[in-house]
Amino acid sequence: MEGFSLSEPKKKLLQVCRVNRKQLVPSVIYYHVALPVPLGDHFDYLGPPGLQGMRLSDGVRVKVPFGPRTLVGMIVGSSASSNVHPSRLKPIIEVLDDTPLCTAGMLSLLRWAGQYYRYALGEVIRTALPVRLRNGLSDAGAAESRWYTRVRQMPGSLDARAPRQAAVLMTLLNRGDIGASAQTLNSEHKRWRDAMRALVEKGLAERTKQAPAGGQDIGPVSQQRVSLNSGQVHAAEVIQRGLGRFAPVLLDGVTGSGKTEVYLAAIEQIVASACQALVLVPEIGLTPQLVDRFSAHLGVMPSVIHSGLSDTERHCAWRKAAAGEAPVVIGTRSAVFTPLLRTGIIIVDEEHDPSFKQQDGFRYHARDVAVYRARLEGVPVVLGSATPSLESLSNVARGKYARVVLSQRAGSARPPSVSIIDTRRHRTTDGVSGPLRERISSHLEQGGQVLLFLNRRGFAPALLCEDCGWAVPCLRCDSHLTLHAAQSSMSCHHCGAKRNVPRHCEACGSRELRPVGHGTERVEQALRQWFPDVPLIRIDRDTTRRKGALEGHLRAIRSGKHRILLGTQMLSKGHDFPLVTLTGILNLDNGLYGTDFRDAERMAQLVVQVAGRAGRADRPGEVLLQTHQPDHPLIQSLLHSGYPGFARAALAEREAAGLPPFSHMALLRAEAAGREEPMRMLEAVRDGVSIVETSRVRQLGPVPAAMERRAGRFRAQLMAVAPRRGELEPVIDQWLAGLQGPGKGRRVRWSLDIDPTDVL
Repeated sequence: MEGFSLSEPKKKLLQVCRVNRKQLVPSVIYYHVALPVPLGDHFDYLGPPGLQGMRLSDGVRVKVPFGPRTLVGMIVGSSASSNVHPSRLKPIIEVLDDTPLCTAGMLSLLRWAGQYYRYALGEVIRTALPVRLRNGLSDAGAAESRWYTRVRQMPGSLDARAPRQAAVLMTLLNRGDIGASAQTLNSEHKRWRDAMRALVEKGLAERTKQAPAGGQDIGPVSQQRVSLNSGQVHAAEVIQRGLGRFAPVLLDGVTGSGKTEVYLAAIEQIVASACQALVLVPEIGLTPQLVDRFSAHLGVMPSVIHSGLSDTERHCAWRKAAAGEAPVVIGTRSAVFTPLLRTGIIIVDEEHDPSFKQQDGFRYHARDVAVYRARLEGVPVVLGSATPSLESLSNVARGKYARVVLSQRAGSARPPSVSIIDTRRHRTTDGVSGPLRERISSHLEQGGQVLLFLNRRGFAPALLCEDCGWAVPCLRCDSHLTLHAAQSSMSCHHCGAKRNVPRHCEACGSRELRPVGHGTERVEQALRQWFPDVPLIRIDRDTTRRKGALEGHLRAIRSGKHRILLGTQMLSKGHDFPLVTLTGILNLDNGLYGTDFRDAERMAQLVVQVAGRAGRADRPGEVLLQTHQPDHPLIQSLLHSGYPGFARAALAEREAAGLPPFSHMALLRAEAAGREEPMRMLEAVRDGVSIVETSRVRQLGPVPAAMERRAGRFRAQLMAVAPRRGELEPVIDQWLAGLQGPGKGRRVRWSLDIDPTDVL
């Protein structure tokens, strides 16, 4: 019994193992345990000492010895024999679960994902589990604090004498019997704990401990109905006809066409039949808006799963979904692995968004995993977008997906007018041209909100010496440092390196240092000078670092508190801002001349998405695009043919060039402290490939990455492209074989990316 601890009485352990007389067999059972290590799919272990004849269920977690460590793994199979001699096998130390955490269906999905993306099964499972379960903690939820008030109105003297206490108490009053969690209070108040402590001491508030709801912390639920137009009714009917079977549908609806209402109409039937819906969104910032609309329509509070929640909150939401207690689950990328007791439908909103692709570690694409999961579970999957990915449009053309088009905006909203501002003729001041500034003034005078988009944070992307041309470099990357004036610092947006702003040129000693280019911080400064009395908010990574900050900012925008909205891509993705009447893209040229073959597609999607924020209610919208290249083919294509015309032309170009979605791609990346090692390793891997079955596979490279040095390491990459996935597999096998062996990977780190979305 050495090395094994009975965590429960023997009777309980027999229940854990689900033992009956038929399962008690004299032969030894060898358990296949997937571990969170980048080695193989599983490792064989003996059963717990004295209980080797009892069969443990697949999907339960166990603690096992692994070298000098003890790891938490999951049983993924068992057999009566092992390739390893029994004398070398160790027993399981402890069984952690009464019942399987992963069903057979979920294990099938995780196995497929590991095989498709060539990633160790144990690390795939680790990605799918909440942090508490990864660490071997109990599946029971922990208690968290929640605050309530029993008073029904604000005490008369509190507002003037203690404004911070009054603000916190108002939050509790507004939330009634549901109270407020720390997450809610963090999002609405910068420093609330001292105020709350004072309220508790005065008897105006009380604190309780309870299991977290596992969902978005929202107000009382009351059902609201929205009438659908004929196009929405047709789309909902198409989706509903596919209930109970695998039926992929591309919901191609222009911005403001009411795709969310179509989702709700389909989900309503799912909830009524006691099944569950899984809704994936690309960004955390989209979840509060969707939760509010879903709860208002369906009369139930969705559970929410994203990285902005605490470990306990995510775990509780995960458990509710697995137990079938969450009719609707809304989450970001990793929520695609959330177990559901009765899956009824899967929806991927903004399916084109690159955020669905994980860019490090386990490099899966949540949209593609969602489609495969729907196929496994025999349920419909809806992919919604105003700018569908070329991959999804190709699947429509091949007959793999049905397509429903919503060509009209919902209600009385009309498409915005779109105009070009030629910045060769109209020079900009701090990133804003004269004509745009005039239109901002006009829309503000008419009571509208103005949204300005610039996908570059900070004050200026470079600090330049006017005498010799030196720019402050990043010492660890092939890039320059970005000036952040508010912080009086410079930082690298690639590796995070920081330094103080230099007082003189480090090349020639000159003090003539000038910020070059425009970031959101610089534009904000100018706007506040031009419109000093107009409430303005800037939304970028710098202003939303605090937990709950983005959600609070978005609520304030929708309430009309802010009149000028300035931000990066955070403002472009699916938000419904009904008061916005003018949208301006300050620098359209940033995305016109990229080196990645997907850059044109992404730029077209971004322009359409940002433009779609204007004129979504009764008032007409206007879109202004600032560019030095008004005659650029991409811009002209969008102006005259819209996104559908651009997509048709882009698909034809991709097909002629043999690029995805008309081919399959794998990318092998390598990095090391020295410049030569990654290239040498990739050259050896490339030369070790013997393509016998087909000559249609192309190996491209190796070549240095577009930014060769990043975070102090040099990077290179090798690409393989083939018309069919089956033709690519042997090359990947030979790549991986060439990367194995003693000493491989010690000096050079490598990663394999299947279906890469970023090939630079």
